[in-house]
Amino acid sequence: MENYIVSARKYRPATFDSVVGQSALTTTLKNAIASGKLAHAYLFCGPRGVGKTTCARIFAKTINCLTPNENGEACGECESCKAFSQNRSYNIHELDAASNNSVEDIRLLIEQVQIPPQVGRYKVFIIDEVHMLSTAAFNAFLKTLEEPPAHAIFILATTEKHKILPTILSRCQTYDFSRMEVSDIVPHLKRVAQQEGITYEEEALAVIAQKADGGMRDALSIFDQVASFTGGDITYKKVIKNLNVLDYDYYFNITAALLKTDIPSAMLTLNEILSKGFEANHFVSGLAAHFRNLLVSRDAQTLQLLEAAENIRQRYQEQAEQCRPQFLYRALRLCNNCDINYRTSSNKRLLVELTLIEIAQTDDDEGCGRGPTKKLKPIFKTSAPQPTPNVKTAEAQQASTGTTLPQAITDRTSGTPISTAPAPQSATPQPPAKATVRFKVPHTISIHKKAITENTRQPDAQQTTACTIQEERTFTPNELSYQWLRFATALPQEQRAMAERMKNITPVMAEDWRVDIPVENQQVINYMEQLRNEITHHLRMQLHNGKITLNFRLIEAKEQKRAYSRREQYALMLKKSPELAELAKILKLELA
Repeated sequence: MENYIVSARKYRPATFDSVVGQSALTTTLKNAIASGKLAHAYLFCGPRGVGKTTCARIFAKTINCLTPNENGEACGECESCKAFSQNRSYNIHELDAASNNSVEDIRLLIEQVQIPPQVGRYKVFIIDEVHMLSTAAFNAFLKTLEEPPAHAIFILATTEKHKILPTILSRCQTYDFSRMEVSDIVPHLKRVAQQEGITYEEEALAVIAQKADGGMRDALSIFDQVASFTGGDITYKKVIKNLNVLDYDYYFNITAALLKTDIPSAMLTLNEILSKGFEANHFVSGLAAHFRNLLVSRDAQTLQLLEAAENIRQRYQEQAEQCRPQFLYRALRLCNNCDINYRTSSNKRLLVELTLIEIAQTDDDEGCGRGPTKKLKPIFKTSAPQPTPNVKTAEAQQASTGTTLPQAITDRTSGTPISTAPAPQSATPQPPAKATVRFKVPHTISIHKKAITENTRQPDAQQTTACTIQEERTFTPNELSYQWLRFATALPQEQRAMAERMKNITPVMAEDWRVDIPVENQQVINYMEQLRNEITHHLRMQLHNGKITLNFRLIEAKEQKRAYSRREQYALMLKKSPELAELAKILKLELA
């Protein structure tokens, strides 16, 4: 039986041109070789499986080639190239710093550096995972790395550049390898599949490329795994089953249900997903990625950010046309909040279901979705606002009930009396004037209006004008503090930090119904200035005083509170109750 070689090793690039996804770096290295401007030390850094060690080996092979090609590649026919291909070259030394990270290992390497090459021009030392070297080993390596012999070239490879000493970084030319795009990985997988005689669906290869997370080695390893599972016929359904990936259809279907505010269908789809063994947090992450893909699919300029097969791109564009940007922004924010709170939630499924319900709710102000406009119904129903009576309605009521209308009607906003006598008839008919006539609201109606606005924290401009309070009721500091805390507690989730700051502030009543708000710093004052109108309206309505004003001020140094030690607390207690000293003496108590 022939020895099996995994695809990551069998199809490892042997030339710069065959390296996938790193064209800028390979071009730079080829130009440096062609011009003979070689540095004595290189640092290749980047994520796993993107070609760092592969490029180091190709570089070492090319600079020792006796007859390089015109395009700067190794010929593959000379003695040096053959020795490299057969793994018997003495000009290339590889050191795994993960297992050889001591000072003694570096000293052995330095001794090998002094020996000149037997065939070729350079001896290349490739140190993989160089960040694993100890600090003492790095220091022992510094002098040789800075001034090596003319025949020695060092190539350091690492996935964690930040762990390398700055003194090492300053002695190397740094090359940053980037993650590979799905568009780079899929064509390479196609070539491998064709050479291996494996049939495939491009959509399935796209899923493998996304699962690899930008690493070609990971992509080839997953490709071998899926090829074994499918028996050489790689299809989309088999791939998502083997890799435990959630099907695109679930995300498209649940988004369509949310756009129609079809909450039962969305929850049934979620239940089906959970019953198949998928974790709810993975579903939320996938749903957020789906909304992100829909967002980038709305514009031709950002469509290139969508990493998916061509048929999936078409589906994303079709559904993106049904989604308004405000709906996607809101859905992304809710999914992100759900992902943040998922770990600390005691009822994780309920959290995900509530997130879906909130996404499905449409709001005219935010313009969410294109389905039928619906809003969450309030828990406590409020009475409908009373219609403003006009003169004709009042006269009809007078005739039917026998009650007497007041002689004058007062405009509540300006305070000027409005006559109820019929206007004299002119010869020319005049159109009716568009004036609003209001009765003076008795005290009983103001109490009813207070009940209506009990659950309303943020009224609009019209509502604020209509609910202007003319009273000057006297209230206690406790009532003021209670209403202050009540407002802070009612702030929404995204203003939790401001709510906590408000709970630690005690408002103080000053002259002329001015409320002093002592604040710890200017930044908090700036934030609270944005809530000034809302706080003022709340306090005026709940305390029945229309002349309340707010004054935000910085806390003075003498007002700063500090924590007392135990002895200071005991001294204060003795000052208030001197008999404590006698009690402590009788009980033989000592302050710890």
